[in-house]
Amino acid sequence: MTSALLLFVFLGVFQLGLTLHVRNTLISCASEGARYGAREGSTPQEGAGRAEDLIGRSLSARFAGDVTARVDTTAAGVDVVVVDVSAPLPVIGPFGPGGAMDVTGRAFAETQ
Repeated sequence: MTSALLLFVFLGVFQLGLTLHVRNTLISCASEGARYGAREGSTPQEGAGRAEDLIGRSLSARFAGDVTARVDTTAAGVDVVVVDVSAPLPVIGPFGPGGAMDVTGRAFAETQ
């Protein structure tokens, strides 16, 4: 009985660790895509493509299904390239959280 309880605790901690790893990797890839799209001579769509490529190589292509990029303007009039990633939560076994994670990467545009 104790070993079953320890197994559930271990799986819960492992699930949390896996989810945090995937989230941090997605944030890193989205930020790199935003920096790539913010370069002089580049477009936000190229940044989204870069983020998709990095996510596909780092995790899996199923996490790169919904990547979008846009240019926002701050209150100070500065252009910012924003890369949004929506990916499914990684689940171990039949039990676990459902839904999706939404992460964002931002970078100041170099064309200013």
